[in-house]
Amino acid sequence: MIEANYHTHTPRCKHAVGSEREYIETAIATGLKTLGFSDHVPQPFPAPYASRIRMSMDELEGYIDTLQALRKEYRDRIRILIGFEVEYFPRYFDRLLRILGDYPVDYIILGQHHVPDETDGFYSGVRTEDPRRLIDYVNLVIEGMKTGRFSYLAHPDLISFAYEKHPEIYREQMTRLCEAAKECGLPLEVNYYGYTTRRNYPSDAFFSLASSLGCRFIIGCDAHQPWLLRQPEEIIGMPEFLQRNGIQYSQELTLIKPC
Repeated sequence: MIEANYHTHTPRCKHAVGSEREYIETAIATGLKTLGFSDHVPQPFPAPYASRIRMSMDELEGYIDTLQALRKEYRDRIRILIGFEVEYFPRYFDRLLRILGDYPVDYIILGQHHVPDETDGFYSGVRTEDPRRLIDYVNLVIEGMKTGRFSYLAHPDLISFAYEKHPEIYREQMTRLCEAAKECGLPLEVNYYGYTTRRNYPSDAFFSLASSLGCRFIIGCDAHQPWLLRQPEEIIGMPEFLQRNGIQYSQELTLIKPC
């Protein structure tokens, strides 16, 4: 049973549904004691670029204010945390941290969807057989983890690489990622959203390797709809996935303030 989830979205990211209150009420009903919101952080991209997968900068204050009000309202029923899912884009990262420093942010998680940047890079979830893309993904994730700003690594195997065609390369690079996560003390997330939508992650290839290397794990609902706030046994096939990959997880998390 899990008592905490730190990976929860809101409609501000433009691809999630349900109000914050609906997520909170569902979390309480399913037995969660802690609910962390970590919607896709707004990035200080140069104009005129406008992201279609994250909140805009002018929505940031509303996000914080809404969650602060709900945290106060529900303080006797559930612990609510305010966070963000952040992609590590080196050219914007320091500026982003300065912006977040003006707000009461409890933690951020690293979720690298684009390499090296959303504006002029590639999306990691598009299948590729190019080893260079895998290497670039791993390098960027490791660089992000080593900043010391993140509390955990979300969907570490989001990169959709043809590991069945290049198993040696995949194992070599993902071993690098796993060893870096251990060195940084960061848990690796087993992601509900990817599992329930039948994406390439979470994968047996990655998690069997990560387990053999002694990595730490955490369950992340990655809730884009309130119903995804569920116990592992309520997700068809999830208990079997965890068992066959030897995944022992903990929902205790060190909250690292980004600033």
